[in-house]
Amino acid sequence: MKFALAVVATCLLACVLAAPPAIQKDAQVLRFDSDVQPEGYKFAVETSDGKSHQEEGQLKDVGTDHEAIVVRGTYSYVGDDGQTYTINYLADENGFQPEGAHLPRAVQ
Repeated sequence: MKFALAVVATCLLACVLAAPPAIQKDAQVLRFDSDVQPEGYKFAVETSDGKSHQEEGQLKDVGTDHEAIVVRGTYSYVGDDGQTYTINYLADENGFQPEGAHLPRAVQ
């Protein structure tokens, strides 16, 4: 499971650091922090074009049949309209659960 956690963290970092679209090639990484442990990880990235992403993942129920990773994070970006959009999310055994002021909410 530790190997799987390392693979997940590496894939997430690769996605964050992937080449931006041609119109944003001049963005610079302003901050990059990463900490990968045997039962969890966290990272934070900020770029000069206004994007930021922070995430933390922890294993829960380690060593049981219900072992799972719980990921919490937030990311922000500046939209074409100049407004900053922020998404907070939780990903666990119940799926990916994003929240943001600009996202539709489920009817209760």
